Amino acid sequence: MTDLVRTTESGLHCEAGGFHIDPWRPVERAVVTHAHADHTRPGSKRYLTTPEGAELVRLRTQEGAIVETLPYGESRRIGDVTVRFHPAGHVLGSAQVEVRAASGETWVVAGDYKTEADPTCTPFEAVPCDVFVTESTFGLPVFDWPSAESVAADVMDWWQENAAAGRTSLLCAYALGKSQRLLAGLEGGPGPIGVHGALHRLLPPYREQGIALPETAYASPEAAEEIRGKGLVIAPPSANGTPWVRKFGEISTAFASGWMRLRGPRRRRNFDRGFVVSDHADWKGLLAAIEATGAERVLVTHGYVDTLVRFLREERGLDAAPLESRFEGEEGEAADEGTPAEADA
Repeated sequence: MTDLVRTTESGLHCEAGGFHIDPWRPVERAVVTHAHADHTRPGSKRYLTTPEGAELVRLRTQEGAIVETLPYGESRRIGDVTVRFHPAGHVLGSAQVEVRAASGETWVVAGDYKTEADPTCTPFEAVPCDVFVTESTFGLPVFDWPSAESVAADVMDWWQENAAAGRTSLLCAYALGKSQRLLAGLEGGPGPIGVHGALHRLLPPYREQGIALPETAYASPEAAEEIRGKGLVIAPPSANGTPWVRKFGEISTAFASGWMRLRGPRRRRNFDRGFVVSDHADWKGLLAAIEATGAERVLVTHGYVDTLVRFLREERGLDAAPLESRFEGEEGEAADEGTPAEADA
C-alpha cells in the first residue's frame, strides 16, 4: 500500500490529493501548518492555511501567490482525500493537517506544536489517526518546561531589578510566536516596551485577531529616549552585541528559548540571563500528544529523531521510524529575525 504522505525532492507530498505539506521548494499547491520560514517558503502558486494564520502566510509569500483559508475542524475535499486543520498550539494560526483517504485511513501531519496552552494561539488538540507525523525538536527527557506563569514572573523580576539600577532590559527571542507569547505576560512593568522592527511588523496580525498584548513602541532612536534606563526591548538574538543596541545605554541581556534548559547553549550565547521558553512540546508533551492520537505508526521528522524513535519502539511498542525532512525546529524561527537595522528603517 502506498503511503498517503511521502517525502519527495519538493517536500512532504500527498499524491492522492495533489498537494505538498510545508514544501521546501515551490509547488503548485501548498498546504501549510504555520508561517515560520522553514514551513512556509515563498514561490508556490497556492497556499492553504487557517484564517488566523493567513496574514502571516501572506507576509511570507511572494506577490501574486493565492492564499486560501480553511477554518479549524472544517473539511475540504482535495483530489481523492479529505483535508482538515486542527490546532497545533505552536503560533498564531498554526495547524495540524489531517489527511483522510476514501478507505478511512487517516494521517495527521502535526508540523511544529506544543501542548501547553498560551493566550496567543488556539490550544493544541489531539486528533485520532492511524499515522502521526511528529516533530522532535526537544525530544530528550532533559527538556521539561517550567510553567508560563513562573517564567513571566522571573522576566518581570529581572526587568524591575534592571530598571532600579538604571539599565535597559534587552530580551532576545525569535520574532514570530515566542516574542508575542512573552509580551502577553508582561503587562504593568516598570517602563515602556520597545520592539525591534522584525517583531513590530508581525504584531498587527496578532492584535487584529484580538490577542491581548501590552502597548509597545517601535524601537526607533526617538523611542529609545523614553526606553533607556527603565524600559524593556524585545529583539531577535542577532541584535545582541551590534551597534543597534547602543542607543539604549547600559543594558542587561537575556535570551528566551527552549535551549536555555541546557548549560552549554547558555554559556555560548553570552547573555546575562536565560529564560526557558519554547513554542515546541517538551519531552513529556511529545509523548502525551503521540499517545493521545492512538496512532500505531509514528513518523518523526526533525529534532532528536533517533532518541524519540528508539523510545517509541522499545518502550511503547509502536511502529516508529524517521521521516526525512528539511524542517529546522527552533533554529528555523531565526529566519524571521530580519536585520538589526530594520528597527531604525
